[in-house]
Amino acid sequence: MIDTHTHLGQLRWEDPGLKPSQLLRWMDRNGIEKAIIMAVEVPEELDFFVTTRDLLRMTRPHRDRLFPLCAVDPRHRYPGHFKPLAILKSYIDEGCVGYGENLTGLPVDDPMQQIVYAACHELRLPIVMHFDYWINRDRKGLPGFENMLKAYPKARFIGHSPNFWREISARYPPKIGYPKGPIVPGGRLDKLFKKYDNLYADLSAGSGYNAITRDPEFGYEFLLRWQDRLMFATDYLMVGQKTPIIEHIRTVGLPRSAFQKITRRNAEKVFRLPP
Repeated sequence: MIDTHTHLGQLRWEDPGLKPSQLLRWMDRNGIEKAIIMAVEVPEELDFFVTTRDLLRMTRPHRDRLFPLCAVDPRHRYPGHFKPLAILKSYIDEGCVGYGENLTGLPVDDPMQQIVYAACHELRLPIVMHFDYWINRDRKGLPGFENMLKAYPKARFIGHSPNFWREISARYPPKIGYPKGPIVPGGRLDKLFKKYDNLYADLSAGSGYNAITRDPEFGYEFLLRWQDRLMFATDYLMVGQKTPIIEHIRTVGLPRSAFQKITRRNAEKVFRLPP
């Protein structure tokens, strides 16, 4: 399997974070062959940065299994002066396989963010997108994000986190990040997946796991329906972290072809993984 959302390095004051050797041992215990590693280059959400250059250094001896993403803070320099295209291209040339994690505390469609999306569009990069009440903030139904999907069709946007996954249902409590109970059909995610072929999602963290298990029948059908767009992921970032998605994806009873797409083939297609 390929885990499309993991971390390395210290991100929280209270936890030392993962060394490459620790991540690799955890992967071996769980039957995970390869992992995509997130860069963190903005101050929102976490205590410390783990930069693209940090990841390139840490993963270099393990580039057959650990694949770094690159990131920048779109608020660099004076407004309108930051040009990330050359920076991102250099990171890709050094071994990065996409962009992420986008954790910027701006509206998802802010002009500064769009400069980064435009660069990813030109380079045809996948972008891992975190959504909550402050990071990549948007209105109910994700109308700002839909405009970005439409404006930058050569960038592959990978949705993740609470304010993305709550849209699996047509109705949800607006201030609850992990809604419980039956899903109301007709959610925005089904509509966006159907309309935009550059939208993908990872199943990581509590939000992804909750979305596909809170209503088991709906969750199973959702996995089948969007098996070409969903990717196995954990958001593993510290020793001892619970990752129930691993057991669930193995035991939920997916047909072999759907299981292979979600746990490996979609990642190979979306990210710049070597053959």
